[in-house]
Amino acid sequence: MKNSSTHSRIYPSTFIIAEAGVNHNGDIELAKKLIDAAVSAKADAVKFQSFITDNIVTAQAAKANYQTKNTDSAETQLEMLRRLELSPSAYKELFKYCERKGIICMSTPFDEESADVLDKIGMKIFKIASGEITNKLLIRHIAKKGKPIILSTGMSYLSEVEKAVNWIMELNEWNGRLVDEKNSICPLTLLHCVSNYPALPEDSNLLAMKTMEKAFGFPVGYSDHTLGIEVSIAAVSLGAKVIEKHLTLDKNMKGPDHKASLEPQEFADMVDAIRNIDKALGDGIKRPMQNENDVKMAARKSLVAARDIKAGDILSSANIAIKRPGSGIPPEFKDIVVGMKASCDIKADSIITWEHVKGA
Repeated sequence: MKNSSTHSRIYPSTFIIAEAGVNHNGDIELAKKLIDAAVSAKADAVKFQSFITDNIVTAQAAKANYQTKNTDSAETQLEMLRRLELSPSAYKELFKYCERKGIICMSTPFDEESADVLDKIGMKIFKIASGEITNKLLIRHIAKKGKPIILSTGMSYLSEVEKAVNWIMELNEWNGRLVDEKNSICPLTLLHCVSNYPALPEDSNLLAMKTMEKAFGFPVGYSDHTLGIEVSIAAVSLGAKVIEKHLTLDKNMKGPDHKASLEPQEFADMVDAIRNIDKALGDGIKRPMQNENDVKMAARKSLVAARDIKAGDILSSANIAIKRPGSGIPPEFKDIVVGMKASCDIKADSIITWEHVKGA
């Protein structure tokens, strides 16, 4: 199944998501500070996580090892999520705050009710988390809303990604929509992801992005949980159209995701590096750049007179040399010039131009 949209038009530059997630620690004022940090770093979007705790986890559900390590070990996953849950009214306030600040606001819904709340608020882009990739009901519920989707694929085989893509594409409500090339987002984007916090660079397997792009024909990106910024930068150089990276105000704060997040200055450095890569990637057309012209003239070579040549003399290998600069006849034409006559006197070490030669 392949999509025929032109990725470069849909994504004129890398779409960078500052994943605030639950790093607000349940405090809306801290969430606003994370928005401010994302704006300052020049991210394209800031994203949170929306859920109704009692809808998504049982009282017996254990926390992941990284969650236990970075939070109260005696606290259950249910208790942790309740502490980190924000109300619908809080999200409405955060979306309005983002609008005033000029940044796209997103939130990942983990249940249908949260998805409906976000849709009602006016969220324009839906993100589906890696943990929901087998949740057909939630995926289809979101897809029916007919809005662009970014699908994370951590912990997944390619066959599982294919199922999720098919669940989205088979819906007429979604599949019949045209791609609006004025938008900065494609109707479906697939994010490669390694769902470990932090993930190891050697586990990143960035070439899996190319595998998904080839298999499904949709734009791909990377949801990065490694420490530092190098892997995100490498992902962009390999063709990632979307980068998602966790943002925190302080890695030493208590909470499940702070340790695997970037602090504001680190995030800003990553954005700057990615923007430079966006420029460096170019359009793929092999041609000289305008700024190369000066060096081109100085570095390339021309045919020159090896000694004084009189008008009417036959040009030969003996009286032709090859030297810089490149303002005369290029060396590739030496075999053509040899045997021709000089149309005028040419002083030794002078550049030979086509005006200096004529047929024998």
